[in-house]
Amino acid sequence: MQGHHSDDHPLYSGLTPRERDVLAYVAQGKPNKVIAAELGISQRTIEAHRARIFQKMQVRNAVELVRHIFSERKPE
Repeated sequence: MQGHHSDDHPLYSGLTPRERDVLAYVAQGKPNKVIAAELGISQRTIEAHRARIFQKMQVRNAVELVRHIFSERKPE
């Protein structure tokens, strides 16, 4: 199912499927507690995922992450 939506963008290629799930919530500004509840995993696990996402995408916080995502998108 290649090419079906933006998750196929090279920007996301280094992320695991779970990290992509967490990324979607972080980009919406959801707090770790809410993400953990919605995904059915612990808040500590969310914190670990966030740290790895930030490291892989070379950003320091959620604001930089969202900026990075939008700056990489191609205008349609």
